Amino acid sequence: MRTDDRHLLESRLNYRFHRPILLEEALRHSSFVNEHPAQGLRDNERFEFLGDAVLNLVVSDALMQRHPEMSEGDLSRTRALLVNESNLAALARGIDLGAHLSLGRGEIQTHGREKNSILADALEALVAAVYLDGGFDTVYRMLTEQFAYIFDEFGTPGTETDFKTRLQELAQNRRQRIPLYNVVAEIGPDHDKTFHVELAMEGFTTRGTGKSKKLAEQDAARLALQRFADGS
Repeated sequence: MRTDDRHLLESRLNYRFHRPILLEEALRHSSFVNEHPAQGLRDNERFEFLGDAVLNLVVSDALMQRHPEMSEGDLSRTRALLVNESNLAALARGIDLGAHLSLGRGEIQTHGREKNSILADALEALVAAVYLDGGFDTVYRMLTEQFAYIFDEFGTPGTETDFKTRLQELAQNRRQRIPLYNVVAEIGPDHDKTFHVELAMEGFTTRGTGKSKKLAEQDAARLALQRFADGS
């Protein structure tokens, strides 16, 4: 990774790495490592594992502090919506993370820098790199300050967790047919499956992802509501 590119990403994060080698590993996809076996490189999958845990802890703590009135169920559902693949990929796009990833030729040719799965995993790995380099307080500040809108977007307790109901009410007010949801893919092993759901309304469709069918439907409904808000 070129120094200029690293400094650009660091400026977007408002964090300067003491050990840039951690950042390089966080941005290294397995497809790149597989194409360069002689270099003895490690991909970012171990960092993804750690980053997922750190991210969940930060989001859990921030939600409890911001919403002391929330029940355990509401906290769990809100956290799941905040850290789903679609939202993490959106966060990654906001800092242009895809441009900094080390990908293999095949992934580059198939537009891997724009794939939600790759971007979401890379963001988790980036969180782990910041945690390992600067500690928990540093990664907590980065997530709650630099990515503050992931909390602000879901800032009204009791409404953020039911996008499907809000979308159905909107459709009824506009005298449109109710949204239809269809599972189009189930990816991963049974113990760690990701669901992809397509939502169809008059004039457009959206696709949501989640670790359960219900969460994927909620994600698709959230994207549909965003389309309405944007005037699409």
